[in-house]
Amino acid sequence: MLSRLSSGARSSRTIAGRSAISSSSASTSRSATRIAPRLAATGAIATPVFRSQIPALFYSTERVLNLRTGKKGNEPLPKTVYDPSRETENCGVGLVASLKSVASRKVVEDADEMLIRMSHRGGVGCCPASGDGAGMLFGMPDAFMRAKAKEALGIDLPAKGEYAVGNVFFPPENPDVLKDCKAVLERLTKQRGLEVLGWRPVPVDNSMLGQDPLDSEPDTEQFFVANNSKYSARDFERELFRVRKMAEEEAAAMLGPESGFYINSLSSQTITYKGQLTPEQVSQYYLDIKDPSFITHLSLVHSRFSTNTFPSWERAQPIRMMCHNGEINTLRGNKNWMFSRGGLMASDYFGNDTHQLLPATSDNMSDSGNFDSVLELMAKASERSLPEAVMMMIPEAWQDNPNLSETKKSFYEYNSCLMEPWDGPAMVAFTDGRYIGATLDRNGLRPSRYYVTKDDHVVLSSEIGVIPELKDSEVKIKHRLEPGKMFLVDFNTERIVPDDEIKEQVAAMNPYGDWVEETMIDLEKWTDDAAISRAPFNYSQTNRKLNTFGFTGEKLEMLLLPMGIGGKEALGSMGNDAALAVLSEKPRQVNEYFKQLFAQVTNPPIDPIREEIVMSLVCPVGPEGNLLADPAKEHCKRLNVRHPVLTLDEMETLKSKVYVDKDGKKAFASHVIDCTFPAGSGPDGMLQALERICDEAADAIQGGIGESGSQAVILSDRLVGPDRMALPSLIAVGAVHQHLLKTKQRPKAAIFAEAGDCKEVHDYATIFGYGCDGVCPYMAYEALCKMNNDGLVEAKSKNEYSDDEIMTNYRKAVGKGLLKVMSKMGISTLQSYKGAQVFEAVGLADEIVYRCFTGTTTRIQGTDFEALYRDLERLHQDGYPDNQNIETILVQNDGQLHYRDGGEAHLNTPGGMANLQVAARTNSREAYKEFARLTNEQNMKVTLRGQLKFKFDPSRAVPLDEVEPA
Repeated sequence: MLSRLSSGARSSRTIAGRSAISSSSASTSRSATRIAPRLAATGAIATPVFRSQIPALFYSTERVLNLRTGKKGNEPLPKTVYDPSRETENCGVGLVASLKSVASRKVVEDADEMLIRMSHRGGVGCCPASGDGAGMLFGMPDAFMRAKAKEALGIDLPAKGEYAVGNVFFPPENPDVLKDCKAVLERLTKQRGLEVLGWRPVPVDNSMLGQDPLDSEPDTEQFFVANNSKYSARDFERELFRVRKMAEEEAAAMLGPESGFYINSLSSQTITYKGQLTPEQVSQYYLDIKDPSFITHLSLVHSRFSTNTFPSWERAQPIRMMCHNGEINTLRGNKNWMFSRGGLMASDYFGNDTHQLLPATSDNMSDSGNFDSVLELMAKASERSLPEAVMMMIPEAWQDNPNLSETKKSFYEYNSCLMEPWDGPAMVAFTDGRYIGATLDRNGLRPSRYYVTKDDHVVLSSEIGVIPELKDSEVKIKHRLEPGKMFLVDFNTERIVPDDEIKEQVAAMNPYGDWVEETMIDLEKWTDDAAISRAPFNYSQTNRKLNTFGFTGEKLEMLLLPMGIGGKEALGSMGNDAALAVLSEKPRQVNEYFKQLFAQVTNPPIDPIREEIVMSLVCPVGPEGNLLADPAKEHCKRLNVRHPVLTLDEMETLKSKVYVDKDGKKAFASHVIDCTFPAGSGPDGMLQALERICDEAADAIQGGIGESGSQAVILSDRLVGPDRMALPSLIAVGAVHQHLLKTKQRPKAAIFAEAGDCKEVHDYATIFGYGCDGVCPYMAYEALCKMNNDGLVEAKSKNEYSDDEIMTNYRKAVGKGLLKVMSKMGISTLQSYKGAQVFEAVGLADEIVYRCFTGTTTRIQGTDFEALYRDLERLHQDGYPDNQNIETILVQNDGQLHYRDGGEAHLNTPGGMANLQVAARTNSREAYKEFARLTNEQNMKVTLRGQLKFKFDPSRAVPLDEVEPA
């Protein structure tokens, strides 16, 4: 385990008690010495010189801890590596329904057979009787429920649709908790004017369960509610939704989030039976399903395979409105955005009580659970139909699709201003009682086939052959669900509604195209109209700034130059034997601590070249509207950014211009925030700068009394110089993004970065992955133009290029690189990728991650804020050494890409390779031993496995006579 860094003038990353590099004997840095007289005179760390003053320079220990971590000092650290927020699954999904809404035993039996036939798509534990989860959702079995209510409660239920039944899990063998939870649910139900009819224990047979599900088996009871206040059918569902959300929240506050109290469903239209079961066990466990009088007209079924996660009764599916096969790869971003939208959301029906439904997402739910929760919120708290909500959350590829009508394109473009796609391979089956259907992600990465029989039944599933008794002679239609398409049954019209028909109908409900045309601001067009006059580059300070921002001669020649010439990323051999950032003796950028995650549920990667039609870099940014409000043209009054790597002219337009709409009102204005801080002010000075930019961003968005706030903030490090150090752009963006998310202000403004340290594709992938809306890499542009001015571009390419051409090619190369990075995760749109945090931090301390990259996995410690500052200080010294009289500053070359004597450590060294060749050619044992020795030495400097050591305890040795022969 990596320990936290010790203090010192150089980064001294201490690993397993062994320092990776030697500490400097100097106790004070040279830049600190340079400003020491000023500090002594003021008695403070430093004073910022841009826009606003730091309000306080010294804080209590508790305050510093909060600044560094974003957490209270008494918050416990996690005890295990398990994290419920990373629950994902790959599963079997299906539906059975009668087009004519005829309830029958056939629908139940076919659903049960379908589920059992997809057992191989579910997971089991070491014991085959311990399943990952399975379940069935049914249309309300009215006749069955009437009989059971009469039998258990002695009552006659109201008319169908005027009563609701909920299946509720309670913590097992705890009568006091059961009584308290029932009291909460009953009280909240009565508060909404609904009548509590009573409770019925659900009969179960647990004789076939394995030990794991038995240990956590809940008590299950049914809750009967009557609509005495005579709400309309839609409003009755809304009130039940409100009661369930409030009950869950109150129970979680009383018992904890993993209390065991869970409402599977509470509805007048549907009911869910599920659990930590295998598909075969569902109908065996729930005796209701085996009852011959249990008949229904629809069913969803689901067999769960929990991926690298723990199964539980609550996480089984179907959930309340859907079940899902696949993986939401952008889940962290989707959850963050939905939480932050809570500050804007207001339902016309729920009014000031909308907060009772929030938050819509939770770290204690799987990706499917969060999707279902948001889908239910949109379908019940707004006036949208269920198909429209599904279209918003899983839009088909529309940006570059020539086969899509303009009406549908306009609908998708409008709704992209309200919500980002929930991206990843997905087949989602859904129902609310009125509709039942399924949709496939835009890439079609999950199989789904459906049949329509001559007796007006529909069957859809992840497999064919799930109902073996179904003969071809009985089938009227058989087809597959195509990428981005929707299969929909409307029980009111008793027919299957074609994909084009339902989507055209939804898209034609409002003049979305006119609204987009009238109100959306196009950054490229705005820049052209602004006609910015760009100042020429001044190359006198270029090398100093390149060193300060971590550019090296290798990266300029081997990465930037090919991108500027050919518009493509440079190719390199597989593997990287350079030291991990946390182990390196050289100062490393924050971006280099992040490794992109892989898609866990066997996602085939997208081909960003041949499948370009499904991918897009276009993003609407800036203030969002109320997600739950009725559609209006004001919701698309956002800035359309066609390419996330901004040109110098686009950045200058954002900084210096205010966009005025047709009515003469301010529509888009930006506020520039300086992201530099006084050189030599130490880690505390850096932390204070971090807090300052967060506060300034929040203030700029809020605006003054009677004044509207800014629609964007621009985090700029342009003021870097001899006396100013720059915050890493990723740290600055991450901190501001997280601050605005937590204060629910993030949807109110865009975040742009004028960043000197963005150069290669990974830099952009991380900064967009942590919430940035657009980056202007002004130092990369300046470096390319300087190389062009020095003749290096012409010498390399044998052609002449203008500065504009090489900058355009560079943007093109970064764009292609981003698409490639996104495709590996099965993510199609930058809008979904933005803020999705699909990275793991390797060697960053919790204090940095909690503060700037909340929710990112960091399993080992390492570089903290203090060590990060020392790295920045060393880079600053490379650009602005104490001897300011040096006229020529050369760009540093630390040998990250090529082995260099005295440079970055590499696993493979010339000495090691020479000895390996000698050993191979001459069979020399001595040469091989020397190769092994050199490699093991380098391994300790380069890899995590090199830090592992075996502990030997002679007292615990095993006698040889007790060891079995090989």
